[in-house]
Amino acid sequence: MHTILRLDVAGQPRGWITAHEAISAYAKGDVIYGIGATLPPYFGGVQRLTGLRSRIELQPIVAIQGRIVQGFVPPLCNRTLFRRDDHRCLYCGQQHARADLTRDHVLPTSRGGTDRWENVVAACKRCNWQKDNRTPEEAHMPLLAIPFKPNPFEWHFLAKDRILADQMDYLSQQFRGLRAWAS
Repeated sequence: MHTILRLDVAGQPRGWITAHEAISAYAKGDVIYGIGATLPPYFGGVQRLTGLRSRIELQPIVAIQGRIVQGFVPPLCNRTLFRRDDHRCLYCGQQHARADLTRDHVLPTSRGGTDRWENVVAACKRCNWQKDNRTPEEAHMPLLAIPFKPNPFEWHFLAKDRILADQMDYLSQQFRGLRAWAS
């Protein structure tokens, strides 16, 4: 079953919906426009009077009626954080499995650091233990990249394991730069 990228009327990504939710939006007349190559059709029941089977074709990206919400704040979780950092420890540079990574606060929370995108990086357990309750400078462990908050387009890419080519084309046009995880 396909997952559909849901946009608001301004074209901002607002989440991923199931094909069933997209079909409901089409049936209610809530879909304003669709983007991308048509997906294989979905079939419904047979109409009693005509004997015709219902059929709907979806596009991988749909804009749905509703109000425009400003100021999307991408939620921070380890899954998207590790994808942002390409499953790479930003201290030693080695790639690791998700189970071997931890969230490290560049400025430790015990010293006033906050749990936000710009202050956290993926770190292997060894490096996180070695850095301990110090800043990278104090621990003589320079960061290999500067932590950043992904924009809504980048976050929607990071939040989904498998996306279709049309969805990737749409999202990647708004990435702030070349991203190793987006190639």
